Amino acid sequence: MNYRHAFHAGNFADLLKHAIVLDLLRRLTAAGAPLTVVDTHAGAGAYDLTGALARKTGEAEAGIGRLMADAAAPAVFGALKAAVARLNPQPAGASVPVRRYPGSPLLIAQSLRPGDRYLGCELRPDDGAALRENLKGRAGAEARMADGWATAPAETRVAARAGRRVLVLIDPPFERGDDYPALALATHAILAADPAAVVAIWTPLKDLATFDRLLGEVEDAALAAAGAAAPAVLVSEVRLRPLADPMRMNGCAMLVLNPPDGVEAQASAAAAWIAAHCGEAAARADTRRL
Repeated sequence: MNYRHAFHAGNFADLLKHAIVLDLLRRLTAAGAPLTVVDTHAGAGAYDLTGALARKTGEAEAGIGRLMADAAAPAVFGALKAAVARLNPQPAGASVPVRRYPGSPLLIAQSLRPGDRYLGCELRPDDGAALRENLKGRAGAEARMADGWATAPAETRVAARAGRRVLVLIDPPFERGDDYPALALATHAILAADPAAVVAIWTPLKDLATFDRLLGEVEDAALAAAGAAAPAVLVSEVRLRPLADPMRMNGCAMLVLNPPDGVEAQASAAAAWIAAHCGEAAARADTRRL
């Protein structure tokens, strides 16, 4: 499966991911020690929805397009809608299609306090160059040509030793057959470095067996790293349709380890709206703790 960010920017999966990530950031930056955020697969940082890659799928219209048109959407989407509006200025009262969409790097960088830090890892030279450009001039934000699987545990260890809190976003493209095992290994290494780290994992939903296996591997990794102190795991999933065709992305899910108080209700509201407004007749949403 090719889930390069540009192909799917602004789609239903981005709505779930970014609503939850922004809610996590709101809570983690409300008070307390400085925050380090590591993004293992950062992408370009922002996307032209009129470009060739985005137009190849046209998924944004049924995602961010519908969200921006819904004045009654849940409050959990407020920060995302505001960020999209800033990136797409328009005259008062005008109704202009969304042309640019902010990726996780831009959304996170805009949420940092003085003293907080964001590190976006990207290995593709073209996306890495775009990431550096999109983060230029943003205090505390760094784009690095680096392997996110290895960088996240190392940076978590450094941050924990310095008394900083940690949020790691794991959002791979799932182009490689070893992405799922790598995800479990990285989760184990991050929690071994800092059992209190908040780990947010995005995954596509294609078939139930793959998803159940991932949940089991993440739980096992948490237990192996932290033992009796293993973190809670919040799962928020959206199924646009039944998981009957493993060749399609039938939905997506966000897993959050060490979720701050209050995140579950907001994730549930986001998932429910997406299922109702972006899914087929049999769409469903489910948010729970393992």
